[in-house]
Amino acid sequence: MARALRKNPLRLWERLYLLAHLLTIDAAHLCLNLVTCVGLAVLRGIPIRHYFKVAYNRFALGRLSPREIQHLSPSTATIYRKWIASTRSAAQARLDSGQGNPDDQYILDHLIANEEILSDGQSSILWVGDRRRASKFVLFFHGGGYIAPMQDGHLEWCLRSYLLTKGRREGQYVAVAVLQYTLAPEARYPTQLAQAADALVYLLKLGVRPCDLVIGGDSAGGNLASQIMSHLLHPHPDAREIPLPHGERIAGVFAVSPWVSARTNDRSMSDNAFIDMLSPGIMEKANHELLGNHEKYNAEKKRGQGWAMPADVNTGAWYKGLGKFLERLYVTVGTQEVFRDQSVVLAEGIRRTNPDIEVVLEERWDEAHDFILLEGGRKEDGSATRRMRRWVEGVFW
Repeated sequence: MARALRKNPLRLWERLYLLAHLLTIDAAHLCLNLVTCVGLAVLRGIPIRHYFKVAYNRFALGRLSPREIQHLSPSTATIYRKWIASTRSAAQARLDSGQGNPDDQYILDHLIANEEILSDGQSSILWVGDRRRASKFVLFFHGGGYIAPMQDGHLEWCLRSYLLTKGRREGQYVAVAVLQYTLAPEARYPTQLAQAADALVYLLKLGVRPCDLVIGGDSAGGNLASQIMSHLLHPHPDAREIPLPHGERIAGVFAVSPWVSARTNDRSMSDNAFIDMLSPGIMEKANHELLGNHEKYNAEKKRGQGWAMPADVNTGAWYKGLGKFLERLYVTVGTQEVFRDQSVVLAEGIRRTNPDIEVVLEERWDEAHDFILLEGGRKEDGSATRRMRRWVEGVFW
């Protein structure tokens, strides 16, 4: 069983301080975020249904420290176990009541908890779907600024976009390998890259062929996907080299609202600083938690090396030749989010220098950051979820 990664618990006085500021000034900040986010959505003519959650996430990421967030949140492994149990229970209840459907039986047949610890003894793979019956695979990196554990919305997204695809009607099953990586500030760049590389090497050793594999994630998970693309082309000295079979390419990479720049002065940062769940201030803190004193990042950036933040170097030049390892790239971003500009830089840079990669850049005017995650949290087949499913089906079938 995978370890539930949680270290540095809050001391008693830190818990009392957390309770005090949650009940006082933080409550006021939450109310202000609700008024601001929802109000701006109304003014811009955008449906407001997700903006209450946007406001809450903005409050949590802006007001709470990483250790406080991790104290208040179950670990990634704990969330995974509870979600597997509750999803199976709900499917069984629907079948027992006569209101079930083939998806419910599929869930009972394929959704079984399976956790495998990776070589570092810290990170692990949490399987969504039966890997022994699967012929197609997804390596999934969850977002959360590298400071927050996975949410059950991530798992619901994986279920709806990757498992419940058209391939299952022909016995072509998908299994998702969710990486539980070590969170910051306990671990900083490039620790998570090393863990992601270990996960990919592990899948290859299981016999997964690159042409049957899609890799990706949201926000920080999109950053980790970009790091893997960088590592394939320019092996990082602190991560295991990935031995793709000669001449074989990974079927696809997806990056949802990817965090790929340490800049906080892009046009989209100022345009969406008060409507998105992220803000320039939040991202300045996130940059510090991931990169520490920026010494390694700055040295790599000066040399034109974009492992950590590929949109901060000549992105096209950095990724030139990526088509040797990758067939398709899917980048999706919201017009109303602070990462809009850097996401475009990532997709267009790769498109410019890699004509052999099929690049899809999808910008949605009515979305802010990571709306597919918010749809998963509501257990709904929303627009972002359906678009992701169509892309994956196009990759695999």
